[in-house]
Amino acid sequence: MTPIDKELARLAGLSGRDLRAEWCRRFRREPPPDLSRDLLLRAITYKAQEAAHRGLSQTARKALSDLGGRIIEEGIRANLSVAPVIAPGVRLVRDWGGRAHSVLVLEKGFEYAGERVRSLTEIARRITGAHWSGPRFFGLDRTGIEARLRSRHGSVAR
Repeated sequence: MTPIDKELARLAGLSGRDLRAEWCRRFRREPPPDLSRDLLLRAITYKAQEAAHRGLSQTARKALSDLGGRIIEEGIRANLSVAPVIAPGVRLVRDWGGRAHSVLVLEKGFEYAGERVRSLTEIARRITGAHWSGPRFFGLDRTGIEARLRSRHGSVAR
């Protein structure tokens, strides 16, 4: 059995109180008061393994730092959005409260009831009086799109 295996076995046998003391020793601060024994143990064993294996290499740290910089610089985050892109000029219609509500998609924002509005969520709130995800309210989330396709074609390929 390797030294780290022995240490991990020792940690697994500690009581919740002893794990809190171990947390203080390794993290140099008190653990959050509502952290479960399981999460205490997981964090402490991670810290023990990190110390035993000396954490990430300098090369790995540099590669992660460079990747993070590229993501920000290239705007990759904006491209990872799950929100659907709706072309300007599209009209969205939703029946609610016995009335058809129509929204026109603009280049920037939406038009509803003769007013320019920044988000579909704001429009959904105005219509329902409650907080809704705007894309979900108008059936633009994945489940809404799949439901419409199923009703037209009987099934949806994934």
